[in-house]
Order: sequence, then structure tokens, then C-alpha cells
Amino acid sequence: TTRNAMTGGMLAFHENPGEWRKLVADEKLLDPAIEEIVRWVTPVNQFTREATRDYTIRGTKIAKGQSVCLFYASGNRDEDIFDEPFRFKIDRVPNDHIGFGRGEHVCLGAHLARLELRTVYQQLRARLEAFERTGSEERARSSFVGGIKRAPIRWKLRKAQS
Repeated sequence: TTRNAMTGGMLAFHENPGEWRKLVADEKLLDPAIEEIVRWVTPVNQFTREATRDYTIRGTKIAKGQSVCLFYASGNRDEDIFDEPFRFKIDRVPNDHIGFGRGEHVCLGAHLARLELRTVYQQLRARLEAFERTGSEERARSSFVGGIKRAPIRWKLRKAQS
């Protein structure tokens, strides 16, 4: 998941260079940027759950016991929740995404994934001079997890400060 979000985030920054410049210029955007990366990439494609009670959502009735398929990427682009949901925007606050699930089904590794992403992007904002795609990404074929198998990116880094 972290590798996916890291790679997907870099592809999003490549497609939205102004967002990368904003992150480099302002370290306070690091945490909201991590949340936007997770919203944008949405590591899990779908889950099926069973309704625990009768419920109506947007005029559709769901009966207790009925199976419901949740499409996380769709939820993370919901126009009723997100202003400009199809725009990658690292200063999006609030960012009530469902990239790690919710409630009792929240990803057990969510805190570690955020920490890993924060660490990687903190280092990249300090050291990354330039980056470019050198080819198309290859995505994993899975109905459950959205994944990037390969994404050729060329990096130019500054020397680390000692």
C-alpha cells in the first residue's frame, strides 16, 4: 500500500507540478498532502459488506442482510463530500477520504503507512531537484487492490545534508 501510494503520489505530482512546488515551498502542507495522496491513489478498489440494518441512500433501499459492494475510489471522488473531487489538491482540508477504510474495518497499517509516506515525502521535498516520467506505468490486474507494478521515473537528487 505504501509503495503504491508513494508511486501514485509521484505520478500525481508529475501531472500536477504546481502541487509539487507548493509542497516544496511549505512544509506545513506535508500532512494534508499525505491525506490527498491516499485519497487520490485509493489503494483498495472495493470491498463487499453485508448491511446490518435496512437503510436508504440517495433513494436506493438496502435491506438488512443484503450484500453491498463499496467502491472506494468512487467514494473518494464523491461531489457531495469533496470540493473539486477530480482535482489533485494537496491543501485539501478537510479531507474526509476513505482510502484506509472506516470504523472497525479501517486498515491496521494506516498509521504506519502515513508515517512511511510522511518520511519519504519529507526527504523528497528536501532533496529532489527534478523528476520525470520515462515511460508509462504498468498497473496490477486486481479487482481488490489498485496497484502500480512499474512506473519508470528518473530522479535527480541533491546531496544529503550532514
